[in-house]
Amino acid sequence: MAWRVPPKLPAAKLAGVVLLPLLAWLIRPDDVVVWVLAGVSAAGLAAWAARDLLVPVRLSADTGGVTVVSGWSRRRRLAWEQIERVRVDRRERVGLSSEMLELDTGDQLHLFSQYDLGTAPEDVAAALAALRTGAKP
Repeated sequence: MAWRVPPKLPAAKLAGVVLLPLLAWLIRPDDVVVWVLAGVSAAGLAAWAARDLLVPVRLSADTGGVTVVSGWSRRRRLAWEQIERVRVDRRERVGLSSEMLELDTGDQLHLFSQYDLGTAPEDVAAALAALRTGAKP
């Protein structure tokens, strides 16, 4: 099983890379500060989209354990014995709620959002629990 970034996300980020300089040109074509801000923001979005395109699979699992993306693109294999806890953390801030899948190894905490997984973290947690116990997901 593998969970990946939905293709719409890098596409939206790349659209932002194009739109930011266009907006800078439409709003203030002669303002250097606006151009610098648009350029830096576009470069950040481009790097973020590149990561999504180069490493789309953020989490994969089988009966032996899970493989997670750590940092920019490094993969780390975790056996089930190394994982102390798998849970979904729900938070509400400023009227918005968010869910994150947490894989706790004791010394590291790996966090995945719905945007990393392409599906609800609760569904992934259930599938991981089924894999871990040997039941059908």
